[in-house]
Amino acid sequence: MNVLIVYAHPEPKSLNGSLKAFTVQHLENAGHCVQVSDLYAMQWKTTLDADDSEKRRDASFFHPSLDSQYAFDNGWQSPDIVREQEKLLWADAVILQFPLWWFSMPAIMKGWVDRVYAYGFAYGVGEHSDTRWGDRYGEGRMAGKRAMLMVTTGGWDSHYGPRGINGPIEDILFPIQHGILYYPGFDVLPPFLVYRTSRVDDARYTSIREELGQRLDDLWTTEPIPFRKQNGGDYKIPEMTLRPDIAPELVGFAVHKALHRD
Repeated sequence: MNVLIVYAHPEPKSLNGSLKAFTVQHLENAGHCVQVSDLYAMQWKTTLDADDSEKRRDASFFHPSLDSQYAFDNGWQSPDIVREQEKLLWADAVILQFPLWWFSMPAIMKGWVDRVYAYGFAYGVGEHSDTRWGDRYGEGRMAGKRAMLMVTTGGWDSHYGPRGINGPIEDILFPIQHGILYYPGFDVLPPFLVYRTSRVDDARYTSIREELGQRLDDLWTTEPIPFRKQNGGDYKIPEMTLRPDIAPELVGFAVHKALHRD
């Protein structure tokens, strides 16, 4: 299988750097092909702007989504964007690896998403009508591929528990897992999480590596998070709200997960 790791940490000798190296070696030893987009090492351009297109739709006004669509449709995207899109199309599985900074991914990785997820590539795909609102949330260009987050944080696991001060970790990661990954069609696996990173001694590091190795071995068999498909009948279209007879007692992020996969 082909695995793409999109990696965001500025220090190669960090815990993240070590786990990234372990992941590459473990996957390759298992016979998989691996590519790594090391965003800091690549000096990835973070901002989405007019320079992302070699030719502009309208030189007098920059419209982020329409200019993105125009560049994608006409083959005028910046070469660095094209290379990352090609990696995504090549991959059978994608791992986004990053430290949790201020309750989200580092800015450089968000910039990778902003620029690589072009209109016509990751969104704005498929029929948009009163009965179907595009190929997204379970469908789309990434359908059939798997994705997983590998996230480290300095906080304790209790800080991110159901009643923890930081909020439940699955809620914090929901915009990434449901929005950035499930939206274009990935089957999203439960995240691999490392808490309290300042307290990782040799024994715990060994345990983390063993747990990570098992998760990588199970990359193709782990049951994905059972997010509801947009066009599967659970949502009213074009309102894009869950039908009132489905989980009427729930609101918020929780309503978008079914009890099991279709």
